[in-house]
Amino acid sequence: MKVYGLIGKSGTGKSYQAVNLCKELNIESIIDDGLFICRNKVMAGISAKRQPTQMGAVKTALFHTDEHMKEVRDKISQIKPSSILVIGTSDNMVDKIVKRLELPRIGKRIYIDEITTEAERAIARKHRDEMGQHVIPAPTFQLKRQFSGYFMMPVRMLLKELGAMKPVDISEKSVVRPTYSYLGDYKISQKVMSDIIECVKRETPGIEEIGKVAVVKVNEGIDVLVTASCRFGVNLPETAKLFQENAVKKLEEMTSFNINKLDLEVRDLI
Repeated sequence: MKVYGLIGKSGTGKSYQAVNLCKELNIESIIDDGLFICRNKVMAGISAKRQPTQMGAVKTALFHTDEHMKEVRDKISQIKPSSILVIGTSDNMVDKIVKRLELPRIGKRIYIDEITTEAERAIARKHRDEMGQHVIPAPTFQLKRQFSGYFMMPVRMLLKELGAMKPVDISEKSVVRPTYSYLGDYKISQKVMSDIIECVKRETPGIEEIGKVAVVKVNEGIDVLVTASCRFGVNLPETAKLFQENAVKKLEEMTSFNINKLDLEVRDLI
């Protein structure tokens, strides 16, 4: 296995550049902020950006807990990627990650100031420091279950600010705001959530009326309770399962929040 290191200060655009670098050097997988990403898919790990504190994020990025370390190490051993890019803020950090995951010695080190301009790094710092935005080199749908913050504008909006005119492959990147970098709290509109659930009801045969939609914000995302009335004679377990699956999919798609669970309470048969 060939091991590469991508090194640069926090907020200089390492994760954003990682995918393009992997394509250029034919690198198959990435270790970034506690995640093992291979072939455009999150294979194992916990995102450091889901941690409530910056110290917790650092520990996660360094695979501090044995359980986290073992999960990622075992998955790497199972998949056996031909090459891997380890991203860190310093030589010392990438060396610690390599040692912790029992990877081969780093064969090539790439520094962010070698592959980006000062203007590009300044824009990356602006988005990190002023807006609390971070890029994870994986598709948004792959991060839903990993992430406790919320998803923001797509990378194409950042490219507009950069003035990029040529086509750029942006499918593998997601812009997020981690919990520890919140500039303020977020609010959940009860009406919006209820309206989305109402739309799902119309698309789910057998669900006749929606009663209460209760939303609880928790550290890892959102819990939802829905009360409903169903049509008499329908297959209740199948109808309830279909509604739950469709509701979770639609809520995550339209709000970009991670839905931990959606409980459906059937109170009447009509």
